[in-house]
Amino acid sequence: MADILLAYWSGTGNTEMIAEKIKEGMLSAGVEVDMRKIDEIDPSEISNFDKICFGSPSMGDDHLEEDEFEPFFNSVLPLLNGKKVALFGSYGWGDGQWMDYWVKVVNQTEAVLFDEQLIINLSPSTEEDLTCMAFGASFAIF
Repeated sequence: MADILLAYWSGTGNTEMIAEKIKEGMLSAGVEVDMRKIDEIDPSEISNFDKICFGSPSMGDDHLEEDEFEPFFNSVLPLLNGKKVALFGSYGWGDGQWMDYWVKVVNQTEAVLFDEQLIINLSPSTEEDLTCMAFGASFAIF
């Protein structure tokens, strides 16, 4: 079984590009990664992982994608107790307030939130690709 679940939702492909680079960083740190879109994950599978990296873009008025990702995430919240969790995503407007909200939600659980969150405006640049990879490598050894 993989060491880390990398679970994400992507509408335009930006969050998926970020996830791919994060996975590269995790693999470079020597861990096994199970990377899947949230519609490919049964919420009960969360219990099988000690580390989960969640990715969602900001939507609308700067909140989590509400049709698929947020319902999935809310369904797994009770399963995060004691798990190490990292958060990432992309945004196209605002300045990333959705991440502040998301951090507050995770901090209300017994999860161990990774100190860093990763937000990228739209799609990652070449320099931001390296940032994504470093984020993945850091979470892998967290």
